Amino acid sequence: MKPRFSTLIILTLVVAAILTPFALSGVYIPLLRDRNFNALIVLQTDLYKLITGFVVLALVFFELALALRKRGRRWKIAVPGSILLWRSLHIFVGVALVATVLLHTGGAVGDNFNALFLWVFFGVALSALMGVVAETGILESSQKYFGLVPQSWQGLAKRFPKVSKGPLIRKLRAIWLSTHIILVSMFSVMLGFHIFVAFYFQ
Repeated sequence: MKPRFSTLIILTLVVAAILTPFALSGVYIPLLRDRNFNALIVLQTDLYKLITGFVVLALVFFELALALRKRGRRWKIAVPGSILLWRSLHIFVGVALVATVLLHTGGAVGDNFNALFLWVFFGVALSALMGVVAETGILESSQKYFGLVPQSWQGLAKRFPKVSKGPLIRKLRAIWLSTHIILVSMFSVMLGFHIFVAFYFQ
């Protein structure tokens, strides 16, 4: 079953809440260091990083498997479930992955490569979520045609071309899905490098 627009809006708010500590890390990490240093030490121990890192890696592999399954209509191996089911799982697991990355990093953005790596990951998650929200909003809308100007502005709306749901969704998907795939490719390379560095310098 495909998530409804209202469900996707709630998931978007959940992701925004999960990302809030990263935006405030410059404030709360110094406070944590001053007032609850033991908690900060736990978040930075090798064992904690290792466990949460493997959970993140497992979710990443599961996400890749879901993405392949969604596009695997020609596979000879029959995998149960519809494309809508796998797409829904892909969305929910993606949100869980963002939450697990928060646990792994402790909300710290990091420096240099780690900061860039994290921002690429945010791009991966947000490009997909925003794209799916926009598509679902258009599909569930009672409007048949969409334009650059709201229909309530009748004088201006008549001067601008309108597009129906199908072509609009295809155009949007061409933009957000291409962006998502490019960012996933970058993320995959950076993840391999991150894992190599983490184990090489232990």
